[in-house]
Amino acid sequence: MFALSLYASPDVKVVIDRNIGKDATPQFKFKNVPSPSKDNAASHAKLKLVLGQRDPGGADLGALIDGALPVDEDQPAANFFFNAGSYGGRFLFDFGAAIDIAQINTYSWHSSSRGPQLYNLFASDGGDPKFNLQPDGRTDPASCGWRLVATVDTRPKKGDPGGQYGVSITDSSGNLGKFRYLLFDVVPTETEDPWGNTFFSEIDVVAAK
Repeated sequence: MFALSLYASPDVKVVIDRNIGKDATPQFKFKNVPSPSKDNAASHAKLKLVLGQRDPGGADLGALIDGALPVDEDQPAANFFFNAGSYGGRFLFDFGAAIDIAQINTYSWHSSSRGPQLYNLFASDGGDPKFNLQPDGRTDPASCGWRLVATVDTRPKKGDPGGQYGVSITDSSGNLGKFRYLLFDVVPTETEDPWGNTFFSEIDVVAAK
């Protein structure tokens, strides 16, 4: 599925930052990625689980946009994550109307393999005649009215994968596009054991001015 990144716009920039040890704090302060904001366009979005199952030990999708952050590296109830042993899934943001988006930031925190992020981000204004709001696991979203914005993979090449991760997705023009919907297509960071589904702590969507 990551071959799809070949079709993402070359103007899109993905910045990845990581805090480990004492640098990982409840404030989620990074060197190159903005800290989570309580006031952003995502706060008003409607979220829906499109594919996969929420792990019953974690929070529901609302935790992604509530502005409340985990206070330590292993706090399941403060994070959304897919069911243990599953191959991830998809969740949807609906803003109610198309908005100009300048930046999308995603945050996660865990002491081990649930820290890194691995996903494809799709977006749509819903206007394509072939648009499918909830593509199933056999359907490539790019074939039914979705545009691939970015592929994100924050896994370190070596060493312990644990830590606090921040990702910021922007465009060189200052505007990623005008979209009503975002679709996060998430897969586990590893499949050697059941514990590879990312602890997503927060997702911010910054509207373009």
